[in-house]
Amino acid sequence: MSAINDQHYIDKILQGETNAFAVLVDRYKDMIFTLALKMVKNREEAEETAQDTFVKVYKSLSKFKGDSKFSTWIYKIAYNTCLDRLKKNKKEDANISIDEFSPNLVKTMDDALSLLEENERKKTIQNCLNLLSADENVLLTLFYFDDQSLEEISKIMNISANNAKVKLFRSRQKLAVVLRAKLQPEIIECYERDR
Repeated sequence: MSAINDQHYIDKILQGETNAFAVLVDRYKDMIFTLALKMVKNREEAEETAQDTFVKVYKSLSKFKGDSKFSTWIYKIAYNTCLDRLKKNKKEDANISIDEFSPNLVKTMDDALSLLEENERKKTIQNCLNLLSADENVLLTLFYFDDQSLEEISKIMNISANNAKVKLFRSRQKLAVVLRAKLQPEIIECYERDR
């Protein structure tokens, strides 16, 4: 990627060089589409949500003050656009109970994951993430896959850093329950195969 930072292009756009916006779109289109797809769980809806996000970013570019990274700011706009889309469509997310969580579950999950091939593991984790609510899915994705800090996540999701930490903990617990349910048959199968 170019060594020229985002602020350079933002300044050009604000000075009237609207074609400079294409550089920012190109830099962030995959990130925004991925976030939208995780939240709205429909490819066409995700594409429309990503387009809506970039329209909002363009219209409100003058409001970007540089208090946070541009990627955090654009993530927040995308996140809120996804929430608006979900409210509009009134989609309900699956609720997973964390009542089944136990301290040994993480060890079981780690053992099960070590038995899977890398690609299969990623696919399984993604499928399990999709069973969580949009907020939980996004929170885990931002933290583990997009390397966002709790502070950045709190800005994106408009919650306190402490609240982000609590939600991350609860989301991990729910993911552990889902992974255990998904992976338990594979553990049994591997155990019987190795006997």
